[in-house]
Amino acid sequence: MTYMRIVMMAMCTAMLFGCVSAEKHQASLKQLDSARKSADQLSKEFESYKQKTAADLAAMEKEKAGLSEELSATNAAKSEVEQANSALRQERDGLQANVRDLQAQTQDLSTKVGTLESQVAGLQDDKQRLMTGTTTAQEEIAKMQRRIGELEVEAARAKDLDARVSERNTQLAQMQKRIGELETEAARAQELDQRLSARDSQLAEMQRRNGELEAEATRARDLEAKLSERDTEIGQLKQAVADREELVAQVAALSGERDELNASLMSREERLQAEAQEKARLEEERAAKEAEIERLTRTHSDLAKSLEAEIAKGNIRIKQVRDRLTINMVDKILFDSGRAEVKPQGLDVLKQVSDVLKTVDDKQIRIEGHTDNVPIRGKLKERFPSNWELSTARATTVVRYLIDQGELDPTYLTAVGHADTQPVASNDEEEGRTQNRRIEIVLYPKDLSDIAEQISSGVNGSQLN
Repeated sequence: MTYMRIVMMAMCTAMLFGCVSAEKHQASLKQLDSARKSADQLSKEFESYKQKTAADLAAMEKEKAGLSEELSATNAAKSEVEQANSALRQERDGLQANVRDLQAQTQDLSTKVGTLESQVAGLQDDKQRLMTGTTTAQEEIAKMQRRIGELEVEAARAKDLDARVSERNTQLAQMQKRIGELETEAARAQELDQRLSARDSQLAEMQRRNGELEAEATRARDLEAKLSERDTEIGQLKQAVADREELVAQVAALSGERDELNASLMSREERLQAEAQEKARLEEERAAKEAEIERLTRTHSDLAKSLEAEIAKGNIRIKQVRDRLTINMVDKILFDSGRAEVKPQGLDVLKQVSDVLKTVDDKQIRIEGHTDNVPIRGKLKERFPSNWELSTARATTVVRYLIDQGELDPTYLTAVGHADTQPVASNDEEEGRTQNRRIEIVLYPKDLSDIAEQISSGVNGSQLN
């Protein structure tokens, strides 16, 4: 947030109020550089946090997958144990019912065996008494013997039943042992069920933690998106600052240091109004520039038509680059060698040029004199010590003609001598030196002159923006 306030303040002050002093400008640049470093550090810290969060999330996802597999296996084991418990409970209930039946039968058999044994003992006593009695007694003994035989059969049957009871007791012991094993299995199943419950609690905790991590991941993604937007804004601001610095350099070259920075900030409505006014002004300038280029194109056409013969000979070249028109005339059609007076043939050419130029009222006209690099020699050196004087004198002569004979407004005219400092061809050959000895008439927008006047008179720099 601090970085954005610094950048926005720097941008607002630079864009709304133009250039500041070199000292304040450097201070603003230092603040901006510090803000950039802070943003880079913040970006690095967030990248580290993002990587750590991604690693934690991956570990949690892996742990979650492992727990899910373990839970599935546990649920399957739990289901099997529950099925086994149900079967064992049914089997135990059946065995317990059988044991109760066997115990009841054993009790009945034991009672019957005791009764039979008592009857056998009584019958034995009766047999002994009868052995000493009468025939009737013998008959009675025979009956008793038969009865004893029956009782012995009953006793055998009782013994057999007793063996069966013993066998049943053995089976009962085995069943009780099985019941113990089943109870152990049930205890183990209960323990496993408790472990499953604890594992379910752990899984619920892991799911809650996973939800928190997913929320953290969502926040991290949101933060990453915001950081990306912030990086985009920073890039745009850096580009805007770079553009502004370039504009500062250009205006500084024309106007120097500004007076002082206006401390008050424009309101949003005022800024929008100013932007709308600036847009309208730029639109007007664009339309005016297009109209200006169109007029200049007509001037180009008129000059080309008027000077067609000289252009065909190669003595004159006309070049237009958007709103700037240059008429390049080799010196031989205007001046004799080493002279600064226009010869008669040259006067005809200047007459044709001036007839077209005096219809132009929206341009500055600069007459430039150029020479080759051959030094001035002989008596001519007394009048023109160097090519500087010669090029300037020729440019001035053409200006005087355009004013006196061509009736051009002198406020639009400027004479400049460049000597041999701006050659258009090599001076090593005569052909190149011929091209370098020339007069150039340059038409350029008037507003450059206005800017120059504002610089010289110290006009407030905000008017230049």
